[in-house]
Amino acid sequence: MQEIGIMDVGGFQVGHAQDLEGATGCTVILCDRMSPAGLDVRGGGPASRESQILNPVAAAEGINAVLLSGGSAFGLDAAGGVQRYLEERGIGFDTGVAKVPLVSQSCLFDLGVGSKEVRPTADMAYQACENASRSAPALGNVGAGTGCSIGKYRGMDRAMKSGFGTFALQSGPVKVGALVAVNALGDVYSPDGKVVAGLLDKKKSGLSCTLDELFSDASPTGNLFTGNTTLGIIVTNAQFSKTPLTKIAGMAHNGYARAIRPVHTTADGDSIYALSVGSVPGDVNLVGALAAQAMEMAILRAVQTAKSAYGLIGLSDLSH
Repeated sequence: MQEIGIMDVGGFQVGHAQDLEGATGCTVILCDRMSPAGLDVRGGGPASRESQILNPVAAAEGINAVLLSGGSAFGLDAAGGVQRYLEERGIGFDTGVAKVPLVSQSCLFDLGVGSKEVRPTADMAYQACENASRSAPALGNVGAGTGCSIGKYRGMDRAMKSGFGTFALQSGPVKVGALVAVNALGDVYSPDGKVVAGLLDKKKSGLSCTLDELFSDASPTGNLFTGNTTLGIIVTNAQFSKTPLTKIAGMAHNGYARAIRPVHTTADGDSIYALSVGSVPGDVNLVGALAAQAMEMAILRAVQTAKSAYGLIGLSDLSH
């Protein structure tokens, strides 16, 4: 097993667009061909569009694109821009009457970081499509990661800046990559089990620990909905249909669980897509295990590359 570049997986393009002043943005994955996909949602507050077509019993055998965006449920209009972009190029499911682009989308809550009136729009998502390429995508404060934050158990005053990250692995001919916008209630941990970023201490000069503070409260703390949801995409060159891809998406949540604590809370809308963008024979358990490890590392990279912004401290500026 070895680390590879995310775009070395092949079979797709990535594009970002963002409003840096408004602190929101979107990231699109454009598939080279209609690609089978699965989805596993574990968080209690998801905002999504065209998610039901990924159910293994639904008729659709593949999708054309996945859009991750900020804006909470307001951002769901942005997928129309991806549809317009694809329709103009004759890309979509052929109904016999028209080619209908199939675009799945999930949104994260970033309304409390910049301007609550600024959300990703169809025009912004169209721009992300125009920006899409096979070059390694930018990381940190870009795309869906623009308004991301973590460590929000005590509110935004003690939260930290997060962002967008990627990581990819190869085992033999099988390639698996993860792309993620990290916008979690909890803290981010390194593989050695140490807190890397998240809830700040009261002086905001170092880190506290969300789990420790949660456990010490030992009673209901009221509304934790301060704006969360981590959104991830797994891409693999291994050939699978929707059912095993749904399992792979589920196994990739192990990466969430290793890197984010607590995770999958009622204040999060944690979701992971899994896309088959190639035709290499692959084992679902191998790909699922690689997906979890790639996702864990992509989450870590998202906080490592995030810069201080919007009054939130990035990891590089935190004194330990």
